Amino acid sequence: MKVWIDQDLCTGDGLCEEICPSVFTLLDDGLAYVKQDGEVKSNPGGAEGVADVPAEFEDAVVEASEECPGECIFIVRD
Repeated sequence: MKVWIDQDLCTGDGLCEEICPSVFTLLDDGLAYVKQDGEVKSNPGGAEGVADVPAEFEDAVVEASEECPGECIFIVRD
């Protein structure tokens, strides 16, 4: 599974980071980004900033996507 965030839709609520801080983070711009192996995928963000999701976090990433008020979290199934 892979995941990315459309920062144009992000409302900056931070629910994703609360649900799965190993995969999501908020930066100084107030928007959420994905991270992989501790590296934030913010340059560029959006569909180019795709992160692989470790198997142990897949359920949390799906939950974050479902709970996101901005509906900005996109999951790509392998």
